[in-house]
Amino acid sequence: MASPKLMSVEQPLWRALTGYRILAVLYVLGVFFWSYPEYSTPVPGGGYLLVLACWTFGTLRNVGSAERCTLPFLVTDIVLGVVGILLSPVVDGRDLVGPTLPSIWVAGPVLAFALKGGWRWAAGASVLVGIANIVERGMITRSTFHNVLLVCVASVAIGYVIEVARASERTLARALQIEAATRERERLARDIHDSVLQVLAMVQRRGTALGGEAAELGRMAGEQEVALRALVSSGVVPEQPGHAPAGASAHASLADGGPGTPGDLVESGTESGTEGGRVRAVGADGTDAAAPCDVRALLASYAGSKVTFAEPGAPVPLPAGVATELAAAVGAALDNVAKHAGDGAGGEAHAWILLEDEPDAVIVTVRDDGPGIPEGRLADAEAEGRMGVALSIRGRLRDLGGTAELVSVPGQGTEVEMRVPKHDN
Repeated sequence: MASPKLMSVEQPLWRALTGYRILAVLYVLGVFFWSYPEYSTPVPGGGYLLVLACWTFGTLRNVGSAERCTLPFLVTDIVLGVVGILLSPVVDGRDLVGPTLPSIWVAGPVLAFALKGGWRWAAGASVLVGIANIVERGMITRSTFHNVLLVCVASVAIGYVIEVARASERTLARALQIEAATRERERLARDIHDSVLQVLAMVQRRGTALGGEAAELGRMAGEQEVALRALVSSGVVPEQPGHAPAGASAHASLADGGPGTPGDLVESGTESGTEGGRVRAVGADGTDAAAPCDVRALLASYAGSKVTFAEPGAPVPLPAGVATELAAAVGAALDNVAKHAGDGAGGEAHAWILLEDEPDAVIVTVRDDGPGIPEGRLADAEAEGRMGVALSIRGRLRDLGGTAELVSVPGQGTEVEMRVPKHDN
């Protein structure tokens, strides 16, 4: 399963700042040329604004992200704004124009400080600009105080929001990492359940039946099975480079009567594995997991004297990786039938597999006529480390974006309905 890609919350704010700086410098130039006759000494103001425009358009890349917006750039940016404020009394000696030379442009450096360093940097930059405005006016007027306070509050608020957003992004990224690790552990646990645990259970049962030295071997296998189940249920599953494939390949090892699938089940001819955290299925011809695969072909191999398979008349295509995992979940359901209601439990339960192809989903139902599952038995099994239903069935369907519903009535058998949506595949 591919990990979702996180979109930075602050990136749109950097783009907005870039647009603000462009519009602000155009506004400042427009005000200057509109009020040009009213300036007492317009030439220094024109030179300053030319530098300001060149600086603004030449450094657009620097306000594209936090990495590019370096501290030297920020310092130069705000110094340029402060110089323009202090130069305003010289250019507008008669105080006929009103706004300072940089006017609203000076809010851009303050906001850049807020986006880069949070509310503390924003507060420092706001105070610096406020002091420059007071010096330019020569006194604290109501309008000056209002403008300085407005810029300070806005920048501090934005800086605080950025800090919260960054903390939230880190928390979300950590949560996604934990989720990905959990899913990987569950996948490995399914592999272990479908292969190693089944073999250990078979060795224990056969050894006990044979007696002698084989009984001791069976006892040791049973101890290892209990220990491994406890390890799996604790969520600490070692990553083994050569772990056994899950799904149909596990059923082949049980064809001689071991616990799991009925004895007349055969290997389906596909194997599953992983590549880069994704489910990958490779058939005998080397087909890729994204290639379409007829689910009927995989499920038909489960049919036998004790398993009846009902299928549609037309092909039921799914991506090969999805089809293989779905077939493995069906195999796990049949494992439970054989172990808890069939030969493994001393009964003669029969199982039915029904494959349905709906417009938006593929549904597979596995039903048996066994004794059913007593209430609370699944919870007890999970507590004991027996994760067949939780991992091999529900876990697989969840990773495929689907669901698995289990209904069991004591004395009337068990039904497992597995649904895989087509649009998620």
